[in-house]
Amino acid sequence: MTVREAVPVVVLSVQVGGPRAYPWLGRPIVTSIVKHPVAGRVRVHAHHLEGDEQADPNAHGGADKAVHAYAREDLDWWAAELGHPLANGTFGENLTTSGLDLTHAVIGQTWRVGTAVLQVTEPRTPCWKLGFRMGDPGFPRRMAAARRPGVLLRVLEEGALGPGDAVTLERPPAHGITAADITRVYLRESRDLSVIDAAPELAAHWRTWAGHRTVWHEEDERRGRTRPATSEG
Repeated sequence: MTVREAVPVVVLSVQVGGPRAYPWLGRPIVTSIVKHPVAGRVRVHAHHLEGDEQADPNAHGGADKAVHAYAREDLDWWAAELGHPLANGTFGENLTTSGLDLTHAVIGQTWRVGTAVLQVTEPRTPCWKLGFRMGDPGFPRRMAAARRPGVLLRVLEEGALGPGDAVTLERPPAHGITAADITRVYLRESRDLSVIDAAPELAAHWRTWAGHRTVWHEEDERRGRTRPATSEG
């Protein structure tokens, strides 16, 4: 179930940004995680939103990761945890949604937003840039432990969207594999790699990742140990 009952399913805000240099832990970094709200409508291109650019295109953006969505409900949960309010876009998301349970979003589910059509491809996996954004190098692991990853989406049909647009969900794929299922495997809470192949709409890089994970499992079994969970890709 990805819709929160009795809550309008909408995009509350749209954020974009580009690479900028910042000091972090005694060295300069370049990141696009700091994004800013857009007041009007935004063009949705195959690999990105208009005005949004990735600092590291090998790890972020592209066909399978064109748009990042995070739920306002999850931001509110974090605000309570952290003890201060969080603005839309705090975690670098392009779309801040309301009324969607993104943690249990089904991989491959289609969203119609404005005149664009998007498809859920994977959970967001936290990296060190979230540590910079939150001023806490340990925050990526804290984010992983919270199991509120948000999702990434590919663009099936280009168009335009904006704040206040309704999100219309198409019938989810029958396989029922969710962002939470992929997250559990990623964090080594589950060794059931069959979920990777069961969701054909999953971002392509997960197949390569699953091949590496199989090798790791074999090494662990030979050594009689279990690898610790991690939020680092």
